[in-house]
Order: sequence, then C-alpha cells, then structure tokens
Amino acid sequence: MHNATKLRELLRRPGIIKAVGAHDALSAKLIQQAGFDAIWASGFGISASLKCVPDASFVTLTEQLEIERNMAEAVSIPIIADCDTGYGNALNVMRTVNDHERAGIAAICIEDNVFPKRCSFYAGVRRELISIDEHCGKIKAAKAAQTVPDFMVIARTEALIAGWGQDEALKRADAYAQAGADAVLIHSKSLTFDELKSVARAWSGRVPLVVVPTIFDGVTAAELEEAGFKIVIYANQAIRAVIKAMRDALAVIKQDTRPGAVNDRIVKLKEVYELVGVPQMEEDERRFLPVGGERITAIIAAAGFEKQLLPLIEDKPKCLLDIKGKTILERQVAALNECDIKDIALVRGYRKDAITLPNIRYYDNDRFEETGDLYSLFCAENEMTGRCLFLYGDIIFDTAILEKLLKSPADITLVVDVAWFEQQERVHPTPPLKPDLVMLQNPPGTSNSLRYLAPDEQNRVLKIGQDLPYEQAHGEFIGLAMLSKDGIEALRQAYREARTKYESKGFHEAGSFIKASFTDMIQELIDTGHQVNCVTIFKGWMEVDSFEEYQKAWSKIRQ
Repeated sequence: MHNATKLRELLRRPGIIKAVGAHDALSAKLIQQAGFDAIWASGFGISASLKCVPDASFVTLTEQLEIERNMAEAVSIPIIADCDTGYGNALNVMRTVNDHERAGIAAICIEDNVFPKRCSFYAGVRRELISIDEHCGKIKAAKAAQTVPDFMVIARTEALIAGWGQDEALKRADAYAQAGADAVLIHSKSLTFDELKSVARAWSGRVPLVVVPTIFDGVTAAELEEAGFKIVIYANQAIRAVIKAMRDALAVIKQDTRPGAVNDRIVKLKEVYELVGVPQMEEDERRFLPVGGERITAIIAAAGFEKQLLPLIEDKPKCLLDIKGKTILERQVAALNECDIKDIALVRGYRKDAITLPNIRYYDNDRFEETGDLYSLFCAENEMTGRCLFLYGDIIFDTAILEKLLKSPADITLVVDVAWFEQQERVHPTPPLKPDLVMLQNPPGTSNSLRYLAPDEQNRVLKIGQDLPYEQAHGEFIGLAMLSKDGIEALRQAYREARTKYESKGFHEAGSFIKASFTDMIQELIDTGHQVNCVTIFKGWMEVDSFEEYQKAWSKIRQ
C-alpha cells in the first residue's frame, strides 16, 4: 500500500489527524513511536539541521527529497512534505510531484509565496505572494502529473501572514480547492486562535482544512477539531526541543568536563541501538552470515599488578610494556584485527588511566589488588554474548595460533602448549612462576625435535591448574580461550552458582572465590560435567610475567 493511501484512510476516519514536524529519519522514527498519525517533513527543520541555513529556499529539491526518502524508509506512517513554493513554476511542480511519489511520500504542500520563499514568521522580511491564477496553475499541474491516484496536494495560502485579511485568505483557499487541491492550509501568525477560528467558520468545506498552530500554541487538538480543522501540524517543536536539550547538555560537559555529568539528561546507548535497529541487524547476522563470519568479542584481562616487574611497571600496567616499538597490548590488538576481530573489551585496574588505546571498550576493576583474574573477566560480563575470546593481558602470540583457535567447533576451547616439558627441562627445572598446567585425555607424543607438529584434532581437558603435579601434566594453558554462545551461557551460569556456593570459602586452588583464577572456573566446569576441549600448539607464544621473561621477549621478538 502506498503511503498516500494510508493518508486518505486517515482522512476518512473520524477525528483530527496529528502530524509532527521531522527533520531527519531519527526524528521521524521517534514521532512514529510517540503514536502520532503522520510526519510533516519540515522545510524549516531540514534547512536548519541539514545546512544550518534560514528557511528561505536555500535547500534544493534533491537535498530535501533525500532526507524525505530516508524518513519514508524509517517509518510506516504517511509523510507530508513541506515543498515551499514547489521549487519553481508549474513545470517544476510536476517533477516535484513525481519525485515525491517515487520516494514514498503521501502528500506535498505548496504555498503561494514568491520564490525564493521566506519563513512565515521571519520579522521584517519582504512578504510577496504570487497571483491566484499562477498558484492555481501550479495545483492543476501537480494533479495532472500525479500517477499515484491517492497522492495528495495540499495548497497553502499566506494571505493572513502577508496581512491581506480573511476575505483574501478565503478567496484564495476556495480558488485553490476549485483548481484541484485535496486540502487547504491557511496559515496565521496571530497570537490567538480567534483569527483562524473565524476563517474556519466561514470556510465552504469544499476540502479539508489544515492548521499549523505555531504562534497560537495554547490551543488543543480538540478545540481545533471542533472548529473544523482535519489536520493539525506541530511543525517545529521537535527540532526546537533538540536544540535546547543539546545546548543544555553541552553546557554541562563544558563546565564539568566529565561526559558522565550529563547521564541524567541523555538516553543510554542501548536505547539508541534499539531505535536504529541494531537488535534486528544482530539477528540477521546470526541467520544469514556464514559460519565463522559471526561477530566475536575479545575480552582482555589486564587489571593485575605484579611487583616482580618493578620498576618496569612503576608508571604503567604490564600490558603497556614496550617491546621493540610496540606495547604488548598493541601487539594483541594487531593480532586480533588481523583475524578480523574488531570488538575488543579490556578490563583495567593498576594504572588504568594510562591505557587509552582507541576502539576498545574499557571496564575497570578497582579491586585489582584483592581479586583474581576471574573477577576481572566478569567485570566485562556485559560483553559476554555470542562467541567470545578470553586472553590474558601479558601474552604475545603468533597470529597462526589465533587462526587455529578460531576454527574450533567446540563450546569451550583452550590453547595448550605441549612444548611445556621441553621448555621447563631446558630452561627452568623449577619455573620461578607457576604455570597453568593441563592434563589431556589424549596426551600427545613426546619429542625433543623442533620439527614436532602438534595434532589438529580436538583434545579434551581433564584437569587444569597451577598445583597439578608435573608428572601428570601434558602441556601449559597459554592464557587464550574461546567460548561459543552456549559455552558463554555455561560459564555465566557456573559463575553465578559458584559465587553463591563458595562465597566465603576456598574455590579449587584459590583461597577464596574472589581471588579465583579463570582456570579455577574451567576446572569447575569440568567437574560439573561440561566438556572443555583444547587446540594444541608447539611454542609460538610467550608471556611477560617477570623481568627475565621481558628480557627474553626483547631478544626473541622481531621488530
């Protein structure tokens, strides 16, 4: 159904039609959500918002039509376009009609001002009107050009604005109706409704009357309907409200400097997302994008403080340690971006203000000194929807490792380095810092050869933790994991249950639940019957957890 037909149906129903002036697609959507019947594509509002120029024919037909087309795509209620003088003579009006029909507009309104027009309420400007015959010619041309039967042409007269009196206004309105106008708008700048009420009483009733009560703004819709008007247009209240709200919010930010100072004056981002259709976009992505093309969120735990790295981290967190021109965090973000992972959240804690890398959503763990990395990860629980990557903020890894992890079909997948035995035997029989050890269901074959290739098949994790006896361990968890949507739900449910059950006592290897590590929660998932898989690697990564490891990273990593 064309929007013109919708407007015709509204005209046939009892009651006054309420239309509100919109200046873009967003304001049109808000007007529809507020329950109004129609949109007035305001020339005043579009001139102000699009180019910040007066409503004086400075915006072209093409420019205004593009905004109106955007509105028509955003809403399902009919749109009446404020077309000023029709963008020229009768021949120009014919094209105006056809362009608006194709754009899905229900009606146009053309006025009898001379071109270039001037807003009706500009004080001190010269006010001239074209002849009755010329404007009737425009109306006849518009009706002759229309191809959509229900498309409407509203004729507007500025006779009262020009000070030519009620008789001239009624004379022009009647002539325009006889020329074929589907409705007539008689404009007034009187401070009271009395002038238009008198005009309405004298109106022949040949076609419906339209009213714009901008100056006499105390009148109600019921009073307008009782006087005989069929359409009321609240023409510019929306954009005026926007200007006041923006000005007030900007003044607060300028004075206070904190963006949060205006939180009580602005909507939450979630409301904007819902308004513009983000939930539908996410649903469409889940339904139609190929497997592997879905959105993945990476959550980096980088809140901790390791005193063994002083004085290297005296003024910055560990993730900002520079290694040959790039910080650890920059190297992680580059690896994620290379695998097309752009949604990145990071949990900060120690020296949090130093972390300002753009295009990352930040969450703060201000209790970093008394909490474990599990608590830090759940500071970003709002990000745990869909497929997620978890990684520690102190690891550097080859992109090939991440690519291998992303191919895993399992709900919970860890990256396990099976070169751990070789490394710890050759470098540190007793490592200075305890690694996260893993026992696998299918232990890989042992080899001292650097040509050893880890198998690609999935392997099940049976146990994980720093207290796992060396003789039972088959590899080291490197601090990189991926969970599917179902895996994330399992993790969140297990976290809620464990937080209640273990709130005041030890949790696996942690002395208290608040100090628990991510590996403690992985062991909890295993113990409660969830399958945890891994992809195995052979080297290709390193962590920076001590001064010695920092020196090693400098010696081994390329520029």
